[in-house]
Amino acid sequence: MTYVVTDNCIACKYTDCVEVCPVDCFYEGENMLVIHPDECIDCGVCEPECPADAIRTDAEPDSDQWVAHARLYAEIWPVITARKPPLKTAAQRDGETGKFELFFGQAQA
Repeated sequence: MTYVVTDNCIACKYTDCVEVCPVDCFYEGENMLVIHPDECIDCGVCEPECPADAIRTDAEPDSDQWVAHARLYAEIWPVITARKPPLKTAAQRDGETGKFELFFGQAQA
């Protein structure tokens, strides 16, 4: 099992989760974070820390798409190990639907 960051992180990018991760497996893109699925130790300490409720286990429905997304972008984006302020749009965009398509240009399968 691994944890995944889902679309509610997009355009919010709270980093509370990063600060509690014992293995530094979060990677930072311009508009969201991802968890490297091969580095996550499945401890779960990040999940309750996310104010946007964007972190889930890979056992949940449709998680395969998020594991693939994370695997791709964790190889491109830099690791993030310290908390940063969220994006200025975080409060307004928390819970918004359709953010994946808007920011990544396609619907997930």
